[in-house]
Amino acid sequence: MLLDQINQPGDIKKIDHSDLPALSKEIRSFLIEKLSVTGGHLASNLGVVELTMALHIVFDPPKDKLIWDVGHQSYVHKILTGRREGFDSLRKLGGMSGFPKRSESDCDAFDTGHSSTSLSAGLGIVSARDLLGEDYHVVSVIGDGSFTGGMVYEALNNAAGRKSNYIIVLNDNGMSISENVGGLSMYLSDIRTGNGYTGLKRVTEDALRQIPLAGEWAIDRIRQTKTHLKSMILPAGSFFEQLGVMYLGPVDGSNMDQLIRVFQNARKVQGTVIVHVLTQKGKGYDPAERMPSRFHGTGPFDIVTGLPKKKKTKADWTDIFSTVMCKEGGRIPNLCAITAAMAEGTGLRRFRGMYPDRFFDVGIAEQHAVTFCAGLAVGGMLPVMAVYSSFLQRGFDQVIHDVCLQKLHVVFCIDRAGLVGADGETHQGIFDLSYLSLIPNLTVLAPKNKWELADMMKWAFHRHQGPCAIRYPRGTAYDGLEEFRAPVELGKWEVLYDESDICLLAVGSMVETALAVRKRLRQNGYSTSIVNCRFVKPLDEELLVRMAGEHKLLVTMEENVRTGGFGDHVLETLEDRGITVPVIQIALPDDYIEHGSVDVLKQETCIDADSIYGRIAARFIGL
Repeated sequence: MLLDQINQPGDIKKIDHSDLPALSKEIRSFLIEKLSVTGGHLASNLGVVELTMALHIVFDPPKDKLIWDVGHQSYVHKILTGRREGFDSLRKLGGMSGFPKRSESDCDAFDTGHSSTSLSAGLGIVSARDLLGEDYHVVSVIGDGSFTGGMVYEALNNAAGRKSNYIIVLNDNGMSISENVGGLSMYLSDIRTGNGYTGLKRVTEDALRQIPLAGEWAIDRIRQTKTHLKSMILPAGSFFEQLGVMYLGPVDGSNMDQLIRVFQNARKVQGTVIVHVLTQKGKGYDPAERMPSRFHGTGPFDIVTGLPKKKKTKADWTDIFSTVMCKEGGRIPNLCAITAAMAEGTGLRRFRGMYPDRFFDVGIAEQHAVTFCAGLAVGGMLPVMAVYSSFLQRGFDQVIHDVCLQKLHVVFCIDRAGLVGADGETHQGIFDLSYLSLIPNLTVLAPKNKWELADMMKWAFHRHQGPCAIRYPRGTAYDGLEEFRAPVELGKWEVLYDESDICLLAVGSMVETALAVRKRLRQNGYSTSIVNCRFVKPLDEELLVRMAGEHKLLVTMEENVRTGGFGDHVLETLEDRGITVPVIQIALPDDYIEHGSVDVLKQETCIDADSIYGRIAARFIGL
C-alpha cells in the first residue's frame, strides 16, 4: 500500500506523481474504515483529500505553517504527518485529538476548534515571521461556512495591502455543518457556476487552440495572467480584490495538477492571496455524499449502509427541545427561532419546516445572532436562540450589552452544556454557569429530566419576562423522577427527598447522579436529602438557609468548573448570612478537559457517583 510509505512529514513528496490518485483512494478508504469504528468528522475530511495532499506536496510543514480553521477537516493532514497509527484511539481519552493540537505535533501550527479564527491567527504568525526576519510560508485553510463569521472580515481588512506572502485557502463545499446561507454563500455560488468567467475562458481556449503553434503559447500566457482576465469578467474585479487581496481560482478541488500549480503560484505572491478551491463534502463515499450533514460528525456506522451501529431508542435532550418548540410555535404567533448554522444540531429542523418565516439561520455568527435576537425582541417578537454552550461564549459581550442590559425577553436554549466528550477542550460546555451567572438581569435554569425541560421552556415563554437561559446536556434525556413535577416558579428549588445528615444540592444533569449517591449513602446508614436546584440564578436562598440549618453537611453538585459556578454562589450566600456549615463542592476542575467518552471523563474528574460518595463518606466521618 502507498499509505505504508507515509510515516513522517514530507513522505508524500517521495510518492510518484502518477500514484497520487491511488494514494487519494487509499486515504479515503482508510478514513471510512477507521471512522466506522471510532466515529468522527468524516464528510469534511473526505472532501479535502486532494487539497491536503497538494498542500503537503507544495509546502513543508512543520517549517511552513498550515492552520486549519475549526480543524475538523485536519484528519488527512494528520495522516500525512505520520499519525496514521493514532486513528485507532481517535477522540478517546489519552488518544489522538480530532482537532489540531500543538502539543500533539509540531505540524499543527495552531490549536483550533471554533470557526472563523484561522485568518487572524495566520496573520499574527505572518507578522511575527516578518518582524523576526524568518523565512517560511503561512497557509490558513478555511471553509466557506466559516466565512460567515465576522472575524474573517476583520482579519481580511487587516491583511489587505500586506507586502509579504500570506496564503488563504477558501475550501468551498457549499456547506458548514448544514447548508450555507446568506449573501456571501450566494456570491461564491455565482463564482462557482457563473458562465461569464468560466464560459469565456473555455471559448477563448478553444478558439486559440485552432491557431497553429502560437495557440498553445497564447493559452499559456493567458493562464499566467488569468488574474487580469478574471478582473475583467468578475463583478467589480471580485469581492476579494476590491478588499486588496489577490484572488486565484476557482480551482477544482479534486484536480491534483491544478491544485499543485495554483499553490506554487500562490507562494510567489508578495502580499495576501486567497485561493478559492471547490470541493465536495463526503466525496468518495456515497452515503456521505448524499447526506453530508449526517456524516459531518458521526458515531460508529456500518460501511455498507452508512447507518449508525448504535440505534437511538430514547429521545435526547435536543429532541425534547425540538418538540416543545414546534408545539409552542403553533400557540405563540410571535415565537421565532434563531440558530448560528446549527439547525440540525440544535433541533430546529422541524421548526424550520413548520414555521419557515419565523426561522432564522444567521450563519456561523454567534455575536450577530445574539444582537439580532435583541432586535427581534425590541420589535415585538419572542426570540429563542438555540446554541451549543461552547459557542455561546463567542457572543458573551452581546448577551451582556445588548440583551441583559435592556432586560429584553430573549430565551437562550443552551445545548451541549457540561461534558460533551469526544470533541474535547474546545467543545466542552463547562463554563456557562460561571459566565452566565455573573450577568445582571439574566435568569439561569437547568432541568433535571425531560419533563422539566419542557416545563421550563413553557415557563420562559409564557410566564417570565426578561432574559432567560436554560442549559441542558448532550445525549439521552433523563426520564426518571417523573413523579416529581413541581410547578416552575422563579427562583424556587424542588425538594425531592427531605431527610437529615447530608443534603445533596444538585444542578441539572447532576440530579440523576445524586440519586445514585444517595442510594449508596443510605445503604451505609447516612440519612440523605436531595434538592433539585433548578434555578442557578436566582438561588432559592430561603430553602438553602433551611437546608443548612437542618443538615450536618451540604454537598453542591454541578457539571461546570468550580470557579464562579453554583457551588461558589452557595458558599457566598451562606457567608453573607453568617451561616457556618460544612460544604463539599462537587464540580469540574478549573481546567480545559480533553477528549474522551463522557462516562470516562466524569470518572477522571471525580464527578461520578463513586467518587462523590467516597468524598462525602470520608468527610462525614469527621463531623
